[in-house]
Amino acid sequence: MDFDFPPDDDPRRLELREWLAANPEPSPDELLDAGWTVPHWPSPWGFEADPMHQIIIDEELRRAGVRRPDNPIGIGWAAPTIQLAGTEAQKQRYLRPIFTGEEFWCQMFSEPDAGSDLANLGTRAERDGDEYVVNGSKIWTSGGHKAQFGILIARTDPDVPKHKGISYFICPTDLPGLSMTPIIDATTAHSFNQVFFDDVRIPAEMLVGEEGDGWRLARVTLANERVSLSSAGSLWGAGPSAEDLLELVRRDGGCDDQVLRQKLAALKCEAEVLRLNRLRTLSAQLAGRTPGVEASIQKAMADDHGQHVMELAKELAGTSGMLVGSGPPGVLGPSLEEGTTDNLLRTRQFPDVSSIWHYGFIFSPALTLGGGTFAVQRNIIGERVLGLPRDLDVESGKSWAEARVAGRG
Repeated sequence: MDFDFPPDDDPRRLELREWLAANPEPSPDELLDAGWTVPHWPSPWGFEADPMHQIIIDEELRRAGVRRPDNPIGIGWAAPTIQLAGTEAQKQRYLRPIFTGEEFWCQMFSEPDAGSDLANLGTRAERDGDEYVVNGSKIWTSGGHKAQFGILIARTDPDVPKHKGISYFICPTDLPGLSMTPIIDATTAHSFNQVFFDDVRIPAEMLVGEEGDGWRLARVTLANERVSLSSAGSLWGAGPSAEDLLELVRRDGGCDDQVLRQKLAALKCEAEVLRLNRLRTLSAQLAGRTPGVEASIQKAMADDHGQHVMELAKELAGTSGMLVGSGPPGVLGPSLEEGTTDNLLRTRQFPDVSSIWHYGFIFSPALTLGGGTFAVQRNIIGERVLGLPRDLDVESGKSWAEARVAGRG
């Protein structure tokens, strides 16, 4: 694959610029019908754009100040899973409103007592005629208070191995018995929630795939999640990127401090490695393969990178970086006519953000925890990429499984 960006007169750029000139303020429906919302999808939603074409589209939309609908969980995670395993009726009902942003989605996977072992979930869904009765609780539900629907996994069979007794549902958030309490994070923003299910009845027609196949579908969702969370924006794909920060430094006349210059160079290198790995991941998807361990590699790198972006932004602000609302000098983005950086993260999920750099710095420790912790990602990489044993017995040097066989377990 050619990893260099196509030139400014590339026909694909010119085609999109011509369309944008004719549609300077496109509606979500117009974006979707033209194929620009999910260009990598097949018709009628997209045109199976290759990775480089997707990046061209992202660049040109950003340059024109045109944003796709704000629905990251719906577009990035729910829609691919529904497309993979949903019924035709589910695809017809849910995909278009997801892509246009008309219906906002959240994710209901993590549980208060499950830790990092998602398959250890305790929320139950018991079949009762044409409905499932759900009881339990979910936590860290991003944007749940703004969502009309959630993707939910729950245990439908407690008598089989834990990975085999899980099912995957579409869950309307207005069902009787479903309630949420806000979780206010360190930034003081209300972005997360705990969700409670008290005899919530979900129609059986909202089961995605077969009963008991939820773990496989959850892994598909999580793989797409890790790809989505690892895009160029430093805050799980949102917010400013390393290139945005570097551009502010350029506009401010550069940097004479040799230590800071070295850090800026390292940041640029990290961003380029992530860009190349994103292309590899996109290529795998377009070849018909669901994201695999490369998604964990991408997320592990991107989370650390996001923290580096925000830490360096505060450092560039000097001593004023200690103040709330501080950040590097200058205004980001040619499309932000209001003259502020706030719009880069002012979404339905994060409606109360007032300063992108300060918010990002306070929020960034969460990057290595959400969507699969840094430790979980490194375990996946170690086991599935490097072929390392799951764990070692310190005294024998054998894996715990081998140690148990030898009588040490």
